[in-house]
Amino acid sequence: MVATTVVILVACAALIVLRAFTLARSRGSVPCRLRVGERGWRSGVARYADGELHWLPLLGVRLRPRHAIARRGLVVSARREIDGGLFAVDCGGTTRGISLAMSADALTGFLAWLESAPPSAYLDVA
Repeated sequence: MVATTVVILVACAALIVLRAFTLARSRGSVPCRLRVGERGWRSGVARYADGELHWLPLLGVRLRPRHAIARRGLVVSARREIDGGLFAVDCGGTTRGISLAMSADALTGFLAWLESAPPSAYLDVA
């Protein structure tokens, strides 16, 4: 009974670690920390898809993104350097209270993605 429980726990832990490794190494993903409100930073992976930035936690079992941040209406309200050579950006506009932390290269890519939206992307046409 105890051996079976240990085997199941080890298998679950191995699957979670394998998921984290696969996310971190997948193409088009960048390591990115996320903070919502005053909570602490959580490590994860960011991907760009269909005008949104999808953030997935590094450790977890969900296959869907935990946060989908739309490029439309997203405004970088502040930018600063934090520990370990990471740069944090505070997001405003439609996504208030979210901060992202990433490397300098990933930040350059994020800002380029944000600025590369077509001009009509910010118009609300009914």
